[in-house]
Formats: sequence, C-alpha cells, structure tokens
Amino acid sequence: MPVPNEETWKSIAKRYYELWDLPNCIGSVDGKHCRIKKFDKTGSLHYNYKSFFSVVLMACADADGIFTTIDVGEAGRFSDSAVFRASNLGKLLDTDKLHIPKPTPMPNDAFDFPFYMVGDEAFPLKINLMRPYPKRVLDNEKRIFNYRISRGRKSVECAFGMLASKFEIFQKPIMCHEDTAIKVIKAACILHNFIKMVEGHFSVPQISKNQENQCRNREMSQSTNNHCSNKSAHELRDYLKKYFLKTENALPWQENYTL
Repeated sequence: MPVPNEETWKSIAKRYYELWDLPNCIGSVDGKHCRIKKFDKTGSLHYNYKSFFSVVLMACADADGIFTTIDVGEAGRFSDSAVFRASNLGKLLDTDKLHIPKPTPMPNDAFDFPFYMVGDEAFPLKINLMRPYPKRVLDNEKRIFNYRISRGRKSVECAFGMLASKFEIFQKPIMCHEDTAIKVIKAACILHNFIKMVEGHFSVPQISKNQENQCRNREMSQSTNNHCSNKSAHELRDYLKKYFLKTENALPWQENYTL
C-alpha cells in the first residue's frame, strides 16, 4: 500500500468530484470493529460498545472504495476519535506530513480551499478533515451540508462492506494470537485493493499536463484571490456549506433532505 503523494491526492480529489460531487475531497475515514476471540491476559480491554471483543481497523478510502491508508490493532474499547488520534494517519495529518496539496479553488469558485477528508460525527473537525454539523444545531442549510458529506463517506463504508463480504474470516471471531490477527486484517485490506484492480474497478483518473501546469501557475501567481487556508476549521466548514447552496454547485435533489 504505497504512501500517497501530491499527485495521488489530486487524482483522488478529481475522482471524488466526478463520483460524489465533493470538490477537493481526498478520502473518507472511518473505523471498523473486527470481531476477535479475546486475546490472552487482556481482560475487557478489547470489549467494545457493541458487546463483543474486537480490534479496530481505521481506514481511509478513495472515491472507488480502495484503501489508501490503514491502521490496525487498537483495542475495541476505544472510540473512533481516540483511535484516529493515535493512528499514523491522525498524527501525520496533525503534523502536516501527508503530502496533501496546497489549497486550490473548487469548481465554480475563486477561493483557495484546502483539500480535506470526510468523517462522521465521531471524528474531530480539522482544516483537512470535515465532519457533519451536530444534530442539535441543524437547520436546512446544515442538513444539506450533512447530506453532501454523507455521500462522500459512502466510499469507505462500501469498502468495509466489500471487505467483509469477500473474506469469510470477518463473518466470525478471528481466533488467532494478537500479532497474527493484525497481520490477517492488513493482508485482507491489501487483497481487497488487489482484487478491485484485477476486476477493473480501480480507475482513478490521471491529471493531464495542462491541469498540472494550471495548478503550478495558480500556486506561483500572486493573484487577488482570497485564501481560505488561514480560516479556522469551523469557518471552512461554514464556507463549504455555503458553496453547496449556490445554484451552480447544488444537486437537484438535495432539497429533499430539508424539513
């Protein structure tokens, strides 16, 4: 599973916009509880809120349900938020070492907006990680935003579903030592990616030379564009909410998710 570089992230973002109508999105993150037989001398450490023993698979998937990064092994008792913070992905995101491209304008917009991942309510809101608005503060604009974000999260949810359906080992508790169980889960994720490539579903488009030059010129130019990168994560989420409401960016059916 190669470490994504800037060009890989840009290709994923382009594919996300094509499939899920999410501009500048580079992945969806979520955690899956992989059922295990209780490891020796671990007590209730791996007992989760779903009332079974598990280890957590924390993963980021691209628009086609291909895993781009995984972290396996945290005890099931911990929340997705805690697992994400402890994962390599969470640490690299905090230290700006993921090779994420510089902010760039979204389609039909003039503001440089950061590239971002999407997660559910369990994840923290960050400049490069968008999450839904809390249910207690929802109005119709925020409901539309939550719907648009939820579309993007389907890719990692589908990836987990395909993983469980392909490999029968996920249908019952994994009965191995801890190190072996972690290796089995990692191997299944690699095989999932391989199978999708063999089946011809791995079709992330490559960025053309003209697009590369446009991106490079945009970064080098001293234009009068306003930059969103100096805004807080909450301000960026509000800006993205307003972006989804513009006529040229709205989905014809998104109003169906309002009250």
